[in-house]
Amino acid sequence: MAAYDLEEQEQIAQVKALWAKYGNAVTWLLTIILAGVAAYMGWQYWQRKQAAEAGVVYEALEKAIRDKNVAAGKDAAGKLVSEYGKTVYGQMAALQAARLFVESKDLNSAKAQLQWVIDKGRDESYKTVARVRLAGLLLDEKQFDAALVLLAPPKIEKLAPLVSDRRGDVLAAQGKLEEARAAYLDAWNKLEERDPLRGLIQQKLEGVGGEVPAAKAA
Repeated sequence: MAAYDLEEQEQIAQVKALWAKYGNAVTWLLTIILAGVAAYMGWQYWQRKQAAEAGVVYEALEKAIRDKNVAAGKDAAGKLVSEYGKTVYGQMAALQAARLFVESKDLNSAKAQLQWVIDKGRDESYKTVARVRLAGLLLDEKQFDAALVLLAPPKIEKLAPLVSDRRGDVLAAQGKLEEARAAYLDAWNKLEERDPLRGLIQQKLEGVGGEVPAAKAA
């Protein structure tokens, strides 16, 4: 083996001294970093696995809805909510199941699914849709005040027209026509010009004695 020169020996001595002083700390730091990387990779794998499994169950729910199989739909939705409720599929499943229950006249189950999205959902868009749909069911039951409580301005601006439209429905049913006109007009104004929903809201607005602003001359 070739002999080290003096400079090399000094460098080796410095490295040994540093390792003696900081070696354990460096080892622990590397261990913590590697453990963190492993945990992150494990979490990512678990997330992907959960999503894949939930997707299979969600397909079963969609099939049950197409077949109008309430029992199978209830089973699939229940599994998605209980086992995969933290995934996006849980919220989607609850909304889909609510629709199935409405069609089968099981309104209590429908309301329970929508309330779960409102209480447990993580995505504001799904939560807002659930509020609008639940307010519609309460409107049918003439629970006007409870419906209006659900229709506070949403956090997602693009969904504001849906909320205002439903507010107009509730207020019109209460005979509060001036407030209903204001709600419908607010919904109409917030929709893009080519949005097909605009025509329906215009009909509602005119039905309570309102009108849309006249188009500006070019």
